[in-house]
Amino acid sequence: MIWIAVDAMGGDDAPRQVVDGALTAAREADLGVVLVGPIARLEAELGCHPIVDRRRVRLVDAPDTVAMDESPSVALRSKPRTSIRVAAETVARGEAAALFSAGHTGATVMAAHAVFGMLTGVDRPALAATIPTTNGAAVLLDVGASVECRPAHLLQFAVMGRVYVRVALDIETPRVGLLSIGEEATKGNELTREAHRLLTASLPSFIGNVEARDVYRGQADVIVCDGFTGNIALKISEGLVEVIEGLLHKELSVLTDYSGSGGAPLLGVNGIVIVGHGRSGARAVRNAVVMAQRFASQRFLQRIQGDLAACAAPHS
Repeated sequence: MIWIAVDAMGGDDAPRQVVDGALTAAREADLGVVLVGPIARLEAELGCHPIVDRRRVRLVDAPDTVAMDESPSVALRSKPRTSIRVAAETVARGEAAALFSAGHTGATVMAAHAVFGMLTGVDRPALAATIPTTNGAAVLLDVGASVECRPAHLLQFAVMGRVYVRVALDIETPRVGLLSIGEEATKGNELTREAHRLLTASLPSFIGNVEARDVYRGQADVIVCDGFTGNIALKISEGLVEVIEGLLHKELSVLTDYSGSGGAPLLGVNGIVIVGHGRSGARAVRNAVVMAQRFASQRFLQRIQGDLAACAAPHS
């Protein structure tokens, strides 16, 4: 049975929603969950779920947390027993196959990088968000893990994104696009122009630049950009849907419903990490934990490493 380490204290409504979702995943899928947090609080939450197969639940004590308004670097240095750090260490020791957290994204990225290290051939991590399109779904990365990027980083993101799309969306030959301000290869800044050259030379499935207005039209299955651009694009989309929903009084939130996929995988680190939205409810947590189990069962990291080696991404 595959075990998933869950940062039970990560999220706006932790540990209640996190524990609820994790237990639902353990009940509905062939997996076990390692709940990480203050033991007394976790036991109290488990007491609210009388029908629990304790053979599928383990508790690991972690007395500290990282608040959303804290500096992640300062918090991780001053509080070595935070729930996210201990959860990552649980995976590193082999007691779980993957990690989920809906807590402080910066702390999750830093803890994962510190504990797992990076995959060979990857310089920067990337968060991959699943977005809706007119003909299904696509993956946008990076959406916030690496704000400053070089062209080779975007090539690495593309290679990792293709593996993610194959596993998560069952698209065997994903089309890769580069987010830019125009379709022509000469459009954009120095980063996008050089990245376009690298992608053209390295990936037969690269279709060229994708303008922002076409992101949701399904032209590409994987869309790569630096984390600064990707985070702005994602947040604008979320905000637009909320405004339109309020104006029309209709349920349009399904367009950017993060609970469906559960979370965004942190690609590039040498461990399976799913990062959830801070507002994740039990359904989102359940889906994220199941996603983590799926990645572990399908040798996700080994597949990424194999594709990176085949592509021989340059470090420049």
